Amino acid sequence: VMMILYNPNMCPFTQWNETIKLFRGGLPLRRHWAHFRCYDWSFTGSEAVDYLHELLRRNNNFGPEVTRYQTLQLLRKFLKAHVIEDIKGRHGTENFEDSGQLYRFPTLSPLKSFPARPLLKDGGDLPRLIRWDDYEELPQSENVAPQKTRVMTSDLWNKRHSVAIGDVHECKLIRRKEISVKQVDHIWKSMTAAHLQRVLGLVSLDGVLNPAHVSGKHIVHNVFSVNKSGVVVLENKAEDMPYWVVSAMKCLASWPNCSDSRQQLYPGFERDVLRTVGDYFQRLKEPLLTFHLYEVFVNILGLLQDREVATEALQVSCLLLPPPNRRRLQLLLRLMARVCQNPQLPPLNDFISTRTLMVQMFSHCVLGSGDEMDLDELLATKLVTFMMEHQSTIFLVPAKLRRQVEEHLSHLKRVQIKYAGSDTDFSASPAFCKQIRRAEPEEQKVVGTRVPLHELLEGLIADKELPAKDKRKRMKQFQRSYPDVYRKRFPTEESEAAVIPEKAPRFKPPLSLFSFKKPLQPFQRSWSFRA
Repeated sequence: VMMILYNPNMCPFTQWNETIKLFRGGLPLRRHWAHFRCYDWSFTGSEAVDYLHELLRRNNNFGPEVTRYQTLQLLRKFLKAHVIEDIKGRHGTENFEDSGQLYRFPTLSPLKSFPARPLLKDGGDLPRLIRWDDYEELPQSENVAPQKTRVMTSDLWNKRHSVAIGDVHECKLIRRKEISVKQVDHIWKSMTAAHLQRVLGLVSLDGVLNPAHVSGKHIVHNVFSVNKSGVVVLENKAEDMPYWVVSAMKCLASWPNCSDSRQQLYPGFERDVLRTVGDYFQRLKEPLLTFHLYEVFVNILGLLQDREVATEALQVSCLLLPPPNRRRLQLLLRLMARVCQNPQLPPLNDFISTRTLMVQMFSHCVLGSGDEMDLDELLATKLVTFMMEHQSTIFLVPAKLRRQVEEHLSHLKRVQIKYAGSDTDFSASPAFCKQIRRAEPEEQKVVGTRVPLHELLEGLIADKELPAKDKRKRMKQFQRSYPDVYRKRFPTEESEAAVIPEKAPRFKPPLSLFSFKKPLQPFQRSWSFRA
């Protein structure tokens, strides 16, 4: 029984190798006669097509949508790549035929070596996660002098938090600087990339997504610039599809109620309309999912068994598309779904179903790589089928991502308190004060006083002029007074022994002074008494 292998993180090269292994290991080989000669371990072209077609249909990576013609095209690529050869050892220039012509497997291994993805020299150009205390994401301009880094000393800390300690009671409220459009775009880009990495279950996006090919401006446009139907609205009308293409798509989607009643219908009119739409999308310079995002969507193929996870991954990935591509893709998938669900539409092909026809016609217009991949068409068929079935949800903005970004932006715009004597600049007029619980100042006092205590302990440890005896004495006093701070600094006895100087050992006379070669002889002691 043929075992169908499935790997959620399988890339095209791995799928190529696994398909070849299954094909070579399961195709029945037997003796054939041709031109009065006997050929052992051979197979006919029709036998290869029959077996590989059934193999691909049963495989989770491809599915039952694979046609016999696509299987024939893949076998022709096998012949060109010397996976198989004709009975005379020829390959490459010959054409594979679905007939009784004899073929065999070559002795050399046809497996492709897995290409090593180039690693980045450093993580500088990777989108980093946003910190809650970070509101200056973009690098400063060259003509602006960088701000001097401030050292947070205990005195400065006491000034800034004097209200919590109880020294100063006056305060003024300020607001942070307004966040620029570029900063908002950068935040959307960074948090979207981080969300995509978590959904795909990857440790890193190295080799999958190049941050230079992601535009935060495109993400923001795809989120907010949409109409009531959820379709992206383009600012530049020249980037939109031609009017005649949109008219043809509307006519086919609303069949038989075409919007243009002046158009005379004739037998086969619907097929000509479909051919017009297909010609436009097939002449695009690159697939709608773009070459740069090819690896992202290939990784989603392994998630299709879990509908919710795959839908969320597609929602995030489609936000990365340029707005014109996202608009074309959404309208195309909507058209494909309506055509497949319209019972009044006449058959668009005499041999295959309408659903299969739509997937075959537009799959390579949706997904494809810059390099000619042998399994591009089959991978695109699997992905486009899923996207067509869930086209109403994959273009929604993930609610969790949107909430995280909005919470972060609201945090950056929050009101701050300026304490008297601190170095924070303020320009806005006082706003309002928020009432706090009575216990909060005491809690802040307990937490805040630990910083000077830590500094005091570190200064005591670093003091080299202090005698070892006095240092041990003061360390013990500190331990009795502030056991929590001391325990945090020295969690183990080893860490404490590495810092605290040891006591000088008492003098112990060597054993040799009290050792004798001969045993002591008893002696008499005379006692004298004086009056």
